Amino acid sequence: MQVEIWADVICPWCYIGKARFEKALARFEHRAEVTVVHRAFELDPDKTSVEPVPQMLAAKFGPRAAEMENSVAQLARDEGLGYRQDREVGNTFDVHRLLHLAGERGLQQELLNAVLHANFAEARTLFTAESLTEIAAEAGLDRADIRAVLDSAAYADEVRTDEKRAREIGITGVPFVVVDGRLAVAGAQPAELFGRALTQAWED
Repeated sequence: MQVEIWADVICPWCYIGKARFEKALARFEHRAEVTVVHRAFELDPDKTSVEPVPQMLAAKFGPRAAEMENSVAQLARDEGLGYRQDREVGNTFDVHRLLHLAGERGLQQELLNAVLHANFAEARTLFTAESLTEIAAEAGLDRADIRAVLDSAAYADEVRTDEKRAREIGITGVPFVVVDGRLAVAGAQPAELFGRALTQAWED
């Protein structure tokens, strides 16, 4: 049974939702027969600059920004996740391209975990080729393969295909989970809800 998860690597709700989904999957009786696939989704595909997260949130939400970020930080920590608020935000297209490379190498979940941990728990930038190469190499990818992707347009079509399918399905926010191609769960839902979705899809 395949589970597809549309997400962006700078999305804190995707970070939290992934942890909750994985708790549900760990409790699922048939977990060994479940394949999880990351699908690309860019929160801000037109973004060309890199800026501190507090600055971006303040511009978007005004005086409420700090309180909102503190609340999300606490939810992440409640899931046992590291969460730093001095992160950066930028265009994630290259990260998604590398995740497709990692998928071909059987290392997609390893890279996704490494990228999320680097961004949220360590506040390492995802927006330079040097840093991204280092993070991807730590996840097990070959440095020559990483640089070949970053120095070309490799996997651009695959990322665009993910995003096109998201539009066709009607996905406007992430995380968005599709179980067995037909059962959808939107948002960073509690682990119990993800568990019910897995069970329902399996029984159906």
